[in-house]
Amino acid sequence: MTNHDTDYLENTENHTLKTADLTFCEAVAFLVGSNIGSGILGLAYTARFAGWPVLTVWLIIAGVFTTFSMLYLAEVCLRTKAPLQLPGLAEKYVGGISAGLIYLALFINCMSCIIIYTSYSGNIMLTLFGMPQWIGSLLFTIPCVLVIWFGLKAVGIWEKFVSSGMIVLLLILIAASLLSAKSDITRTLYTNWHYGIPLFNNAVFCYVAQYAVPELARGMRRTPHKLPRAIIIGMVVTGFLLSAAPAALLSLTGPESLSPSAPHTWGYLLGQWAFYAAHLFALCAIITSFWTVGESMVTSTVDMFHLSDERNFCTRFFVLFCTVVPPFLLAHTHLIDFIDAIGWAAIFGDIILSFLPCLILIRARKKGDQQPAWKCGWYAHPAVMTLLILTYFLVCGYCIFSLFGFLPAHWS
Repeated sequence: MTNHDTDYLENTENHTLKTADLTFCEAVAFLVGSNIGSGILGLAYTARFAGWPVLTVWLIIAGVFTTFSMLYLAEVCLRTKAPLQLPGLAEKYVGGISAGLIYLALFINCMSCIIIYTSYSGNIMLTLFGMPQWIGSLLFTIPCVLVIWFGLKAVGIWEKFVSSGMIVLLLILIAASLLSAKSDITRTLYTNWHYGIPLFNNAVFCYVAQYAVPELARGMRRTPHKLPRAIIIGMVVTGFLLSAAPAALLSLTGPESLSPSAPHTWGYLLGQWAFYAAHLFALCAIITSFWTVGESMVTSTVDMFHLSDERNFCTRFFVLFCTVVPPFLLAHTHLIDFIDAIGWAAIFGDIILSFLPCLILIRARKKGDQQPAWKCGWYAHPAVMTLLILTYFLVCGYCIFSLFGFLPAHWS
């Protein structure tokens, strides 16, 4: 540990959120687990019209912009003595309205994610074990909640092991696909840029996990100089997996024969083992995402409403209850229209989470508590920030036009 790192740790103020040491591998796994969800299995079907090269180009561009946004937040966290979450950072540097706006975006995003994870876990348990969906969801939710209960360090440790297993499963499926006699890599090389714009929107939402950065900063306060490297490596691993999985599926079937269900495609073409491996991967993916989303929601709520010590039993129980139980109930009711509305709101929440770090960093460089152990480079130039904000506003515009049915027919 360098002197700068020691000084940084000693500058930590007494705060309701406590620090917990994450290793470098745990931090990388935390970010990969945040980004990689079961939705990765649907990317090939989403990209079937535009083609895998178009998807990969957009994944690179969206990944670079999102990494910039995360690195902005990393510098903000390193300029701040207290281990604040996104609402606290927004309140400190931009104002109360922005704090409320970013908490609302985070709340809607997290609630929609947990609803999806809870519902989908029930479907997987039904498929694999034949149990009722609500029982499967309950058996999924209980261990997830237990890990979150024990806090950031527990989440980091379990993320390392489960994310590693998840990645191994996916790499086995990818390798088996590409090495199969039924594989033809030329099936992945077609392009149709007429479908490029809607695919870019999908690529953008594959990465949005800015809420994870303050958690990583809170866990790496003894080694702050390693924080940006953990973010970059985590995003590179994410981008590789997001690109490789669709390539493997498309090489097996081509766009014309591709099924919306990746596990069924793998099971039909590679054997029953691949069917179960794909479902097990999906279960691991939603577990790791649930942990990071749930932990971030708990700590952000404590931060936003200035609640007592996050380790206080009553505080943690109440916040965790409000984070997990309502989504569980919604996932097993017939409030489909409500869930759809949350899904649309989550899209706009993701956009807010993507560009607001630009504004927070600008103010933090003027009002920060301390000199950071690391600073952003050229990508924090106002021109780059302007381009990033413009990109996400265009994404927002696309979503609005889509909502009201104003898009070209071949984009729908």
